[in-house]
Amino acid sequence: MKKTDVVIIGGSAAGIPAAITCRRHYPDKNVLLIRKEKQVQIPCGIPYIFGTVNSPDNNLIPDNAVTNNGIELLVDEAERIDREKKNVYTKSGEIINYDKLILSTGSTPLDLPIPGLDKENVFKVKKDTPYLGALLEKMNDAKDIVILGGGFIGVEFADECKKNRDANVTIVELLPHCLMLAFEDEFCKEAEESLKEKGINLVTGVKLEEVLGDEKVTGVKLSDGREIKADLLLVAVGVRPNVTLAEGAGLETDRGGIVVDSCMKTSDENIFACGDCTSKKSFFTNKPSGLKLASIATMEARIAGANLFGKRRENNGVVGVFSTVVGDKAFGMAGLTEKIARESGYDIAIGQAESPNRHPGGMPGMAKMKVKLVFNKKSGEIIGGQVRGGHSVGELANTISACIQKKMTADDIATFQLGTHPAVTASPIAYQLVNAAEMAIKDMRG
Repeated sequence: MKKTDVVIIGGSAAGIPAAITCRRHYPDKNVLLIRKEKQVQIPCGIPYIFGTVNSPDNNLIPDNAVTNNGIELLVDEAERIDREKKNVYTKSGEIINYDKLILSTGSTPLDLPIPGLDKENVFKVKKDTPYLGALLEKMNDAKDIVILGGGFIGVEFADECKKNRDANVTIVELLPHCLMLAFEDEFCKEAEESLKEKGINLVTGVKLEEVLGDEKVTGVKLSDGREIKADLLLVAVGVRPNVTLAEGAGLETDRGGIVVDSCMKTSDENIFACGDCTSKKSFFTNKPSGLKLASIATMEARIAGANLFGKRRENNGVVGVFSTVVGDKAFGMAGLTEKIARESGYDIAIGQAESPNRHPGGMPGMAKMKVKLVFNKKSGEIIGGQVRGGHSVGELANTISACIQKKMTADDIATFQLGTHPAVTASPIAYQLVNAAEMAIKDMRG
């Protein structure tokens, strides 16, 4: 039997920062990370394997991210936890005794009740290097690719599939628009136009009812009776939490995953959990949230790792921050959309601003950047924002998230002290974030 202070099960977006955070806060503790994968994929980079980086081997988290931080790495599969003895039992027969345990077991793609999903050349988006390598080989030979799901993963895969390939690519999405769960209709439509400009076919507002073919997929049948030819189908419609290990140990779970408190502690005071395997609550309503993001996983990991031997941090709920690139346009958002804010009962004020992201507009790299902000009219606090423009959109979405988490008001943002430079930002006169806040104040005063 091996004894160690802290054991972490899972070595991806949650497990690694949990281990590193523990080492930083408790340098006298021994930390062991157990993961079953020989190689770990960067989760958000998986679509780019199929175009930009062109190989699963170019999308790996290096092992030295763990070992260089004084963390012991064990490549093995944890099969059982004995909470009374505080032991973890692995597939190879190892028994590890722990003082504190963190579960970061992640998630797996959803299983859909669609006939034919077991046919050859039907793939899911798995975080598995050999599996992704096999998918890349098949995709390189495919002539007709159908992607089920028009969320971030589906859209990014479609965009990447058109790079270096002469293939017909079709997205099938149940909702009226792609990216509709994250963005306002106006932003969704712009993203869809960018997809169409790349030659990607969009079929929205319909359900995929059946996968056609004998042993191999030859096409898909839709709820409106249409059939679309396909020699490869990629299913990208969400994930479910991996809770088998937690349930086997008798930990409390719900539909969202392992139940944790604001310190990321489970129903066992010596076991914490973080990442996709855990249940989430909304920053705005404290109600359950279905968001599963790598950025949320790392945030939760840094809370769990810091709280192992004493409360130091607290989780105030998930805000939801996204960004993506479609064609030449980047899209970002944080918090609530106008539609969701109204449905949640907020009386809201809206502010919008659009201007070049360089000054003057003739500077290299100029793109028109649009910002839309949503405020709680009663308190004046920002509760959401969306951005479209150049690649700086991602960092501006992060800035909006910071404003939301600090409950900044429209006046706070309108008088925001910012740094600008002609080559990297909009003009301080036309700075979109500030001017959108000013327009919202005008809306509030109506």
